[in-house]
Amino acid sequence: MKADYHVYDAAGSAEPPANGTDGVTAQVDAMPSATVSALSMEQAAFLAADVGGTHARIGLVAMRPGQSAPAMLAYRVYKCAEFSSLENILHTFCDAFAVRPRKLVLACAGFLLDGRVVNNNLVWPIAPADLKAALALTDVEVLNDFEALAYGTAYLDADSVQTLHAPAAHEKPGQGPVVIVGPGTGLGVAVRLPDAHPSVLATEAGHIQLAARVGREQQVLAQLAPPDTHVPYDDVLSGPGLLRVYRAVCRLENVSPTLEDPAAITAAACMGSNAQALETLQLFCAWLGSYIGDLAMLYGATGGVYLAGGFLSRITDFMAKSRFIERFLDKGVVRPFLQTVPVHVVDHAQLAVIGAASWLMDRSSSSRTQP
Repeated sequence: MKADYHVYDAAGSAEPPANGTDGVTAQVDAMPSATVSALSMEQAAFLAADVGGTHARIGLVAMRPGQSAPAMLAYRVYKCAEFSSLENILHTFCDAFAVRPRKLVLACAGFLLDGRVVNNNLVWPIAPADLKAALALTDVEVLNDFEALAYGTAYLDADSVQTLHAPAAHEKPGQGPVVIVGPGTGLGVAVRLPDAHPSVLATEAGHIQLAARVGREQQVLAQLAPPDTHVPYDDVLSGPGLLRVYRAVCRLENVSPTLEDPAAITAAACMGSNAQALETLQLFCAWLGSYIGDLAMLYGATGGVYLAGGFLSRITDFMAKSRFIERFLDKGVVRPFLQTVPVHVVDHAQLAVIGAASWLMDRSSSSRTQP
């Protein structure tokens, strides 16, 4: 079943244009604030949030009797760096719609340890107990952001997906595990296991050791860290990772870096206007292809691989012409299996918010049916 919501993009495909006020980068007000407030009371609406190192995506969501897809009443995206805490963002959202939901489901990068979310990419600490007290909530549930994104992939439609690798026409679509990979501020990975009651494995696979091939890749790797040092894929397959690799390539070429952020690097590479940026993005695509090939083998991903991440949708054409698929398939005797595994790029926008909401709905439903 497809979710009843629309996906927008700041660049024209995943979220609406930035409005430049109060830290709000995107907003979808599904209906007037007064109506939202009334419906939130009537339908027992709750907050669903997707919080990463750069943005906090907040939705006011209502359960719909008899339907598995949640209804999105309102949705906004905030720049984390422009707020002093997640509590402040949630207060801002609730004040905008004059609502006081009693529940929050939080999809967040990292993992819970001793009552706090552990993740180096977050701009401020997050403690569920503090959120509960500050917002007078009765319940705060937390799951990994890519776990939520994986649940959300069940609601994707064709308009939100670009296919980079499709099995041969005679191959039947797989019904097995689905791997979701997302290079962004960090590198997230989750696995959805289809079943009568689908489940998701949250992983820390972004911290797997980078496998650099002999030659130029190992030369670049040597620039990234001292010998005998753990270098995770997260260090290269991410926005900050692009910048690290670009600077490493510049050092090898003995040139001064002129590009200062990942967006500039990807733009220059796609235009072919900077040789070091071009090599950087080629390395990125090659490593990403090899990496998802490894994950597809590890999890037997006959259901496919979904790549989610803000900047991936802007480099899809570049990826298609790069060695990305070549490296995905280059796994020796396992190549025939990988030829049956589809690879898609998805504009995820609200997807983790929807996924977190559906996860909470499933938990609530299960608890009600248990004796």
